[in-house]
Amino acid sequence: MTHYTIVHWLFFFYLYSFFGWCFESAYVSIKARKPVNRGFMRGPFLPLYGSGAMMMYIVSLPVQDNLLLTYIAGVIGATALEYVTGVTMETLFKVRYWDYSSQPFNFRGQICLGSSLAWGFLTILMTRVIHKPIEQAVMSIPASYLLYGTIGITVYMVADFTLSFKAALDLRDMLVRMEAAREEMLRMQRRLDVLIAFTNEEKEQKRQEREVRISELAAGIEQRFARLKENAQKRPGIYGENVRDEIAELRARYNLYLEKRGHYKELLGFYKRDMIRNNPMVSHKFKDAFEELKNAASNKKDPQ
Repeated sequence: MTHYTIVHWLFFFYLYSFFGWCFESAYVSIKARKPVNRGFMRGPFLPLYGSGAMMMYIVSLPVQDNLLLTYIAGVIGATALEYVTGVTMETLFKVRYWDYSSQPFNFRGQICLGSSLAWGFLTILMTRVIHKPIEQAVMSIPASYLLYGTIGITVYMVADFTLSFKAALDLRDMLVRMEAAREEMLRMQRRLDVLIAFTNEEKEQKRQEREVRISELAAGIEQRFARLKENAQKRPGIYGENVRDEIAELRARYNLYLEKRGHYKELLGFYKRDMIRNNPMVSHKFKDAFEELKNAASNKKDPQ
């Protein structure tokens, strides 16, 4: 470990990030039967694999002569890295880039027993088999070539990560705004229920509608506007001026919210579309809004 310079550590990180991207993209592409560019970044790098490989190497150093302890160190270290990374990304971006909720013995969907056990075997494979020939190859590269190559990759990685990070933040902001519009539409629907109940001398039905999909919510609001219109046609004097003004205001606000949600989907640039298309992303907090964006990303074609 002591004979590695910062350039060596960076180059190993980039190399394993690239290998990780090759492995996961190839695996997913074969399953999907189409090319899939996996990962948070657009370029051919998965930093989680690079970080995992470096962590496996470091935690196994004190026990590298003991196979069992190497396995245990890999299980603990890699699982901790996966959990911290997953929680941090979900907290920051409001979506999960992987989800183990359907797997047995998972913890909050961020880690699971099967994945943790696999990390241990990968640690043994990496430290005992993979890293040694890679180390020899890298150490044989002339120092000047290695330095310039590492600088070039670093510039590219920083630029790619910056754009990807901004795209992820933009996606988060879109989800927040879409969910705010949805909440306002729920309040609007409840107000329309009150107006209908009042004008028809019916009892208001108070329901919990937090899980209703936006398509169902929009259809429900349209039905309520239609019902109010029908009431006005049957009994022309049923509404006072204040009620008519309120209904007109609600209709204008409803149209505005629909326009805003549609506009947000039009803002999906290629970075955000690729991010959604190529990763098993989920959002438990903004489930309905994310499904809308996911469908928009799947249906919208990139410009040729």
